[in-house]
Amino acid sequence: MSTAVETASAAARTAPAAVIVAIDGPSGTGKSSTSKAVAAQLGLSYLDTGAQYRAITWWMLNNGIDVADAAEVATAAAKPVIVSGTDPAAPTITVDGADASGPIRTQEVTAKVSAVSAVPEVRTRITELQRTIAAAAELGIVVEGRDIGTTVLPDADLKIFLTASPEARAARRSKEIKGSDLATTKEALIKRDTADSGRKTSPLAKADDAVEVDTTELTLQQVIECVVTLVEEKRTAK
Repeated sequence: MSTAVETASAAARTAPAAVIVAIDGPSGTGKSSTSKAVAAQLGLSYLDTGAQYRAITWWMLNNGIDVADAAEVATAAAKPVIVSGTDPAAPTITVDGADASGPIRTQEVTAKVSAVSAVPEVRTRITELQRTIAAAAELGIVVEGRDIGTTVLPDADLKIFLTASPEARAARRSKEIKGSDLATTKEALIKRDTADSGRKTSPLAKADDAVEVDTTELTLQQVIECVVTLVEEKRTAK
């Protein structure tokens, strides 16, 4: 008859290794859908870092901060209390205790988030929050964003960089936003790419040791299967 210690030891040997997965890439590559599905399938936590930058942008707009004034944004960066839920089936985000999941997706926030995100004090604040959340994920976590593998979690177990053609990305984003114009959506995506890749602090970039996955010709399910395979291989190797 096995003892409690032996049983616990056996469970530890058979339980999958905790793994931190960083998924980066520009808008429209399938980051969010892929990350949530992979986390749910493998029993990992999930963090949408873009939502955190949207949340702090929304707070600034609501509190009369001139988001075009980097100094004013920097001064206010530490004020809002942002809490992210990490359940991939129902990710949540609150700002000062209020549900912000809907308001942060407005066009106004979308238009301003790059400017706010470029302020070093904002990135420092949000990066600290992201690292704290990742460190607390006992079974592992999938963290998606634009600088996770390069800046936030440079020691992540697995780094993935999703790409897709501007045309494919614009088509996907237009489907998500009812009534949107394809050409206008493509132009906005390219403008966002330029802003994110060109900022001085933590620009959008592929980590040297990241696995690049071009999703242009892939279905969402194919992308999910590809990433799940990569994660399982990494778990087995740990």
